[in-house]
Amino acid sequence: MARLLHNLLLLTVGLTLKIRVMGYWSLIYGYCALCTGVALLKLGWNIILRPSTTFQWTVRETPPACLNDTSLGTHCYVRIKESGLRFHYVAAGERGKPLMLFLHGFPEFWFSWRHQLREFKSEFRVVAVDMRGYGESDLPSSTESYQLDYLVTDIKDIVEYLGYNRCLLVGHDWGGIIAWLCAIHYPEMVTKLIVLNSPHPCVFTEFMLSINDFKALKSLFTSRSTGISCKGRWLTTEDLEAYLYALSQPGALTGALNYFRNVFSVLPLSHCEVRSPVLLLWGERDAFLEQDMAEACRLYIRNHFRLNIISGASHWLQQDQPDIVNTLIWTFIKEGEGRKHYRNL
Repeated sequence: MARLLHNLLLLTVGLTLKIRVMGYWSLIYGYCALCTGVALLKLGWNIILRPSTTFQWTVRETPPACLNDTSLGTHCYVRIKESGLRFHYVAAGERGKPLMLFLHGFPEFWFSWRHQLREFKSEFRVVAVDMRGYGESDLPSSTESYQLDYLVTDIKDIVEYLGYNRCLLVGHDWGGIIAWLCAIHYPEMVTKLIVLNSPHPCVFTEFMLSINDFKALKSLFTSRSTGISCKGRWLTTEDLEAYLYALSQPGALTGALNYFRNVFSVLPLSHCEVRSPVLLLWGERDAFLEQDMAEACRLYIRNHFRLNIISGASHWLQQDQPDIVNTLIWTFIKEGEGRKHYRNL
């Protein structure tokens, strides 16, 4: 009888797990189907209104002056032996100082960290990378090349190439997802983890952005509902042109979108604990991600955890409120590992 009860218990647990997994994927794919339907409706409407221009864009031949601003750092390249890919990055600060590595999100590139490169180069070797498929880094053509395990390995390889075995890792949006995964899989490499508007992968729910040529890209940053909300930090015409220059290059937009196509290859994670100290910064007015996702991240942190919700800030946090972001990062860097904190700003 005891053995029978034991077998029934195992069967019940197994069925419960299968039901949870099926429910998880049903939710994910249902949400994706809804977002895809909305995107197709928008695209169809634009084709009706502007049939000759919807699928047209212009390749920018000359980079705007802001991309060559020497105060941001030096443009460098590295070819990773294992993958064979060449990565572009901008670096500032003295070699030998602790490494502070910045990972951008979609649809950005190294330039999104310009305010932080200037701020932290006095105390750190600051490096902002063009991720695989973005900016001046190589653009692999196959979707499989953007699986998350490859993207995580890219970061580990870059850290080692720079002559370090650990770093303070900072990520936003998709760069935040990869930063979370680096901390999960290579805890010895991440001394402290700082994430902006990106939930822990186990909390992550797929979100879809509809891209209608570069008009949609402009809208992401500039519209009242989704754009940078701080009036004094709105992107200038030249700032916006910098993004259009990077994404208008042949293959650039395909590489960026491949991040979305491979999100499901490693979720749900079998191992999700983060053992590095974590600072999670979240814009209160994020138009893409729910604030509850930030709150849920604390379940997976096994170290000092600080969550700051920044009032009035958008999804583009490091550009929207750079002074507040930089201050909170400095505070987190200098504080010891105490009890968990939570604070609203």
